[in-house]
Amino acid sequence: MVELLIVIAIIMVLITAAIPIYKTGRMNARETTVMREMQTIFQAQIQYQSQFGGFADSLAQLGPPVSGTAGPQAARLIPRSLASGEKGGYLFRLARSGEGFAAWARPKEYDVTGRRSFFIDENGVVHYHWGREDAGAESPEIQ
Repeated sequence: MVELLIVIAIIMVLITAAIPIYKTGRMNARETTVMREMQTIFQAQIQYQSQFGGFADSLAQLGPPVSGTAGPQAARLIPRSLASGEKGGYLFRLARSGEGFAAWARPKEYDVTGRRSFFIDENGVVHYHWGREDAGAESPEIQ
């Protein structure tokens, strides 16, 4: 009986050590996906600009139409899941800025769904910030 209790205790210690590693790996995977989504937004904005002569004002304009054909109000350049503004535990937002645009992604629940926020603009470089604040053009670039 004592041997069984020792084995159970060892298993519990191993599980306790493995849980943080699992959570970190899961957050890293989410953040990698978000970086790809930021590049998707950038590519969609470039396509939108070439088709309609300017950048989109919102993610909905880049997404698919509710019904009918694609156009400037719903160009079908990104999936509906991204156009909704929430995907993979992150909240996405897009805005025009002068002659360009800016897009942000931040964790829905900091330190649960992600630890970094991301930013991209018309230059196509993804920036990140460790923490709850939004990343910006002055934040470090993803290398």
